[in-house]
Amino acid sequence: MTLNVSRRSLLALGAGLGASTLLGGTAQARAPKLGTQTPYWHRFVLGDAEVTVVSDGPLPLGDPSGTFTGVPKEEVKKMLSDNFLSPDNVVLEQNSPIVNTGDKLILFDTGMGTSKAFGPTTGRQQKSMQEAGIKPEDIDAVVLSHAHIDHIGGIVGADDKPLFPNAQYYIAQSDLDFWTDEGKMGSPLKDFVVHARKNLLPVRDRIVFFKDGQEFLPGVQAIAAPGHTVGHTIFMVSSGGKSFAFLGDLSHHAVLLLERPRMEFSYDTDPKQAAASRVRLLEMLAANKTPVMSYHFAWPGYGHVAKAGEGFHYYPEPMQMTL
Repeated sequence: MTLNVSRRSLLALGAGLGASTLLGGTAQARAPKLGTQTPYWHRFVLGDAEVTVVSDGPLPLGDPSGTFTGVPKEEVKKMLSDNFLSPDNVVLEQNSPIVNTGDKLILFDTGMGTSKAFGPTTGRQQKSMQEAGIKPEDIDAVVLSHAHIDHIGGIVGADDKPLFPNAQYYIAQSDLDFWTDEGKMGSPLKDFVVHARKNLLPVRDRIVFFKDGQEFLPGVQAIAAPGHTVGHTIFMVSSGGKSFAFLGDLSHHAVLLLERPRMEFSYDTDPKQAAASRVRLLEMLAANKTPVMSYHFAWPGYGHVAKAGEGFHYYPEPMQMTL
């Protein structure tokens, strides 16, 4: 059978695609590419509270070798590629929940701020808050999981003035003392100490210390999780019979440090203590089926952890687009 197609019928057939494509030309869309992305915030309801997650932007760590240790580097790269992630560049998120209890507006962790130690994509928290319709002067409390640069870096702005002028700040005293210690300025920790002092000392008179197990704000309970830093803390956030655990840096990666929770992380002050805290607390959260939010998991970092063999598995919660 011979199919005889005239030039006229060929052009008619290709009208939907554009005749120029069929004739070897370049098709033109009816609208230009936009080159923009959705705003970097997400909102959900927790009991009687409203939670808005804002991002400080992606934080690339680069090659995992030397950062995730205690496991052969080939195995680490295979774990990443098996989960369709780049084996050569580990990229973390920075997810900060802002909890509106009706009485208080509470922000957890503040991102990198003006520091570009991990590249140009960080330092977005203030912009994300603006996109979400939240003003920094309305924040009543800033709760800090620990004093590492990517968690306290957004307390002050480029002018070194506090960005949350009406807030009280909450942190473990051991972490404040450790990371603002001027005696560590000559150590490998210098960059972290410089930025901790830059951000924490201007608000020193507004800092309140919490203790392990204390409900230091309504519906916010501190749970000590030492190892990543000396005073690293996670928080149980509760309202109206619902709760979630803000994990801070209990686990930096939803694959590597969950599947192999005793793997060590080079930014830990005490890697073995950090691994012990990670296993102990993840076992509790998995057994209780407590929802979790991790600062560094893929956006927006909210879901559940469940026991899986010798480790754990993270199940992201579907994003609910209605309140």
